[in-house]
Amino acid sequence: MRRVATGLVGAMAALFLGARQFQGMHPAWGYVLAFAEAGMIGGMADWFAVTALFRRPLGLPIPHTAIVPENKDRIADTMAQFLQDNFLIPPVVARRLRAMNLAGAAGDWLADPGKGGSTRLRDGAADLAAQVLESLDPERLGSQVRGGLFRQLDKLEVSPLIGQMLATAIADKRHMPVIESLVRWSGLTIEDNEELIREMIHRRTNAVLRWTGLDETLANSVLDGVYKLLAEVIVDPDHPLRGKVEEGLAKLADDLQNDAELRAKIERLKAELIANPAVSVWWQSVWERLRSAMLERLRRPAGAGNGQLAEALTELGRHLRDDPRLQHQINRFARRTLVGISVRYGNQIVRLVSETVKRWDADTITTRLESAVGRDLQFIRLNGTLVGGFVGVVIHTVDVLL
Repeated sequence: MRRVATGLVGAMAALFLGARQFQGMHPAWGYVLAFAEAGMIGGMADWFAVTALFRRPLGLPIPHTAIVPENKDRIADTMAQFLQDNFLIPPVVARRLRAMNLAGAAGDWLADPGKGGSTRLRDGAADLAAQVLESLDPERLGSQVRGGLFRQLDKLEVSPLIGQMLATAIADKRHMPVIESLVRWSGLTIEDNEELIREMIHRRTNAVLRWTGLDETLANSVLDGVYKLLAEVIVDPDHPLRGKVEEGLAKLADDLQNDAELRAKIERLKAELIANPAVSVWWQSVWERLRSAMLERLRRPAGAGNGQLAEALTELGRHLRDDPRLQHQINRFARRTLVGISVRYGNQIVRLVSETVKRWDADTITTRLESAVGRDLQFIRLNGTLVGGFVGVVIHTVDVLL
């Protein structure tokens, strides 16, 4: 396409020279001369405009040329700020999560033996349940077991416990599936908001880019780059973005244990969950059936209590699957938690985008953007040549008539 566009300008130059030779032979040659001259000028002007976007024309230090490589750091910061302001914000995250029934999905998984109930989950839950049961005063059990258990839960500050569990999971590399899920969710969020991205880029680009239609191409390039980045994160276990996310998770684990404000917020959410009547009814029914045998079964060697625990997990799954009020409470808790995470740690994710683009050299970003835009750049030159020629004919016609 470069050769076609350049060849068309050359053809205009040849036509111009030929028309000059025959100009006096017939008035029609004046129109041909005007067409060739204006087309040649239009083609050269658009060649200069297209070239100035990505490099300096003829290598000359002309001001306001090589726009993309000269402004790559600003472009990187703008991209990062755009992602921060339009995706990792509470309304967008909450809207995406509002359409997801996390509690219902978890209940369906737990209630169906063919979908869940792994040995690791059962063993871990068995150990935790045994510790909780042994921490309670046996004399307060019986008819007051529900109130006693909830009082113990109310006394237990869950934020440091969650922080310790998260830190242990990170140390044992058990958090990798969570990172992959977050990356996939980020990709789906961007995909659902592509029109918003295109509109924002269109509004923020200058008039030249909008006039030439390059704002749409630039939007396509930005979206393709982000999708490619997320795909690389999923495929490459050593990708730098994973490291940034791990840093964020590690900071979250530390904040859960040491940040007084975050701990207070989680305590308030825990209190709301405990106060839900649906939780009380569910726990009372389960506890009445399991309390007499659970401790003995859980502490038997070789996991002999797993059958009883599996029944409890299945019962929990059925309640999560079939109780809309319980689903609403848990989904709201999850939504508030993830919104808080996006607000607190989202800037660490988008910062990686900015830093990655800034690390690219000028030739790399120029080549990638120019290749992404592709043939359309040369069609600008072709259109400029032809449109310029027709404008020249119009001007010549007006000049002749006047």
